[in-house]
Amino acid sequence: MLQHGLLKGSFVPEAPQRELRDLTRLRTSLTREHGRAVNRLQKILEDANIKLASVVSDVMGASARLMLEAIVAGETNPGLLADMAKRRLREKIPQLQEALAGRVKSHHQFMIQELLLHIDDLDASIARLNQELEKRCAPFEVELALLDTIPGINIHKGQEIIAEIGVDMSRFGSDARLSSWAAMCPGNNESAGKRKSGKTRDGNVWLKHSLVGAAHGASHTKDTYLQAQYHRLAGRRGKKKAIVAVAHSIIVIIYHVLNRLEPYKDLGPNYFDERDQKAVQQRLVRRLERLGYQVTLQKVA
Repeated sequence: MLQHGLLKGSFVPEAPQRELRDLTRLRTSLTREHGRAVNRLQKILEDANIKLASVVSDVMGASARLMLEAIVAGETNPGLLADMAKRRLREKIPQLQEALAGRVKSHHQFMIQELLLHIDDLDASIARLNQELEKRCAPFEVELALLDTIPGINIHKGQEIIAEIGVDMSRFGSDARLSSWAAMCPGNNESAGKRKSGKTRDGNVWLKHSLVGAAHGASHTKDTYLQAQYHRLAGRRGKKKAIVAVAHSIIVIIYHVLNRLEPYKDLGPNYFDERDQKAVQQRLVRRLERLGYQVTLQKVA
């Protein structure tokens, strides 16, 4: 088990957690490098006037990979390249023919081949890391399953979170102390009675990256409390602040899920409307009255 001493500012976890943390951080670094390599590949394709990304959703998908390998081998006929499309992508063969009519030179072929090899190596490394992390996280199967019930968190995110904060929440004492340690709460910057910027601290950047990624995922879920929270705040405070607020909610949820060892119970997308029912009624009535209507409210039986 991952045990820690008392929480006093920063802390040094036990060896098992440090090892787990090293592995999850390495996987995160390799995943970022994978994304950068794919972006470099797309840039080279754009330089060769190949607009593949405008037609396919993933330039590393099965069909796109066949086309790229054919380009490396010297194939330049857009019709033959587009005919390599599989399944539903075959419906877009005319668009593919236009997108693949480029000006590929020999140095483009060389760079595409090198990047494909580099991406394959990264995929293999990430797969080996996933296997190693699966073995090391076997003692935390219950906690991972509980974290997986939270919108936006999958098994990989759960592994990253456990590696950073452990599973024993008693060392934090409260969700407020955990969110403060994770730097996922607003800063308190006040001087001479004047409230200044409440920007969050840097904190644990690896944990923050995982939480913000989970918040992005939660904001795209359907009919959940976290999705409703995001859309409620994004219009008034902006998308970035809304994501940070959702990430703060997620770290609070994580504390209670791990502390109680109970699955997450969603409050539902209508939680805010039901909580502030009177305020919602008054706001909607005022809007209708400004449009010239006389409003009478009557509850449905």
